[in-house]
Amino acid sequence: MVRLLLALLVAVVVGVAALFVRHRHRPDAPTQPSYRPPTQLDRDDFPHPECGWLVAVFSSATCAVCADVARKALVLASHDVVVFEAEYAAERELHRRYVIEAVPTLVVADHVGVVHATFMGPVSATDLWAAVAEARAPGSSPEPGLGRRTDAALDRPGPDRPGPDRDD
Repeated sequence: MVRLLLALLVAVVVGVAALFVRHRHRPDAPTQPSYRPPTQLDRDDFPHPECGWLVAVFSSATCAVCADVARKALVLASHDVVVFEAEYAAERELHRRYVIEAVPTLVVADHVGVVHATFMGPVSATDLWAAVAEARAPGSSPEPGLGRRTDAALDRPGPDRPGPDRDD
């Protein structure tokens, strides 16, 4: 009988210890997306590849912020700047090709497709217009880092660009 009580006591102690250890261990946080906007575009994928600059707005019809960003971008259209809205339902293949995982995503690319500025999410008209002006004429903006890509995980410039003063 003593052996049975001793075995039962050991089982209870082991069970309590297992519960304690189980509750102390916290599971890892869910995986977070590591979205990166495109850094290079094939200008032949977009209208008027002969134009000097492209402002591409990747959007969705169900996104109110997308409509606002597209409206602000349209003001930039000129002889030297083509503005193209790639709405998801109509341009699903472009979204897939450039791995667009979040909308709105706006990119400013030169005549060979090198991306000079990007914005994800809402952007003020002033910041957008200044970023395009800076891309077209370096040194023309009081904030030359607007829209430039950074490595947000390390909070420092990415490997392909000098760093901005702030991350939009």
